[in-house]
Amino acid sequence: MDYRQPYCMTLRMNIDCNGCYQRIRRALLQMQELESHLIDKKHGRVIVCGVFSPQDVAIKIRKRTNRRVEILDVSEVSPPAPEGAPGHMP
Repeated sequence: MDYRQPYCMTLRMNIDCNGCYQRIRRALLQMQELESHLIDKKHGRVIVCGVFSPQDVAIKIRKRTNRRVEILDVSEVSPPAPEGAPGHMP
């Protein structure tokens, strides 16, 4: 059984230079479970969204980039309601 659900997770990483940025970006693009990502170079933050297990993704990013990864925030994202479902506004 698969208990994974949609999450948005904020990570703190050390992004010193363009090489670091490119390495992190490549690692994120290779991960199929991520639907979207945002790399905030100025503040050293990486935000990833998708259906995944937060700890597994943090470990994967750590291994692929060889950088320290600190999880700052994990928030559950409710899946979009299907058409015609209660609570759906046309």
